[in-house]
Amino acid sequence: MTYIMVLFLFGLVLGLVAVASNPSPYFAALGLVVVAGMGCGILVGHGGPFLSLVLFLIYLGGMLVVFAYSAALAAEPYPESWGSRLVAVDMAMYVVGVLLVSGLCWAGWYEASWVSVDELEEFSMFRGDTGGVALMYSLGGGMLVISAWVLLLTLFVVLELTRGLSRGALRAV
Repeated sequence: MTYIMVLFLFGLVLGLVAVASNPSPYFAALGLVVVAGMGCGILVGHGGPFLSLVLFLIYLGGMLVVFAYSAALAAEPYPESWGSRLVAVDMAMYVVGVLLVSGLCWAGWYEASWVSVDELEEFSMFRGDTGGVALMYSLGGGMLVISAWVLLLTLFVVLELTRGLSRGALRAV
């Protein structure tokens, strides 16, 4: 299980490097999907499969919207890819930076913290995420309403920012 968690963590870091170093929105959106998948895999490894599934579905919906807006705004016929020299240099600099920072923090990492929550007790009546699901539905209603309002406000802000000199995306058809 430790090797799978290490694989997910390396995939998360490499996906973040791919997103940060790529100037083209097409490849950055693909990197964001990889990062969302790896992050949800880490959540599954730590005992939250239901939360991971919900977050992955939300992330995919958000990534679809982000990709649609970024593809509409990018008018490049030949975008920069991961194989171009500029992007490869940026990726190498980011990987060296991650390695330097992880070298500074190396003494504080322990492999025992990568154990799944289901492996902590031999005979457990409940899975690790059942308490979290109940808590999310009981006390998380207010945060859900606030999050929906913030996402709606963000959608209108993005539509107004991307309208350009025309009448805008919110015009009556």
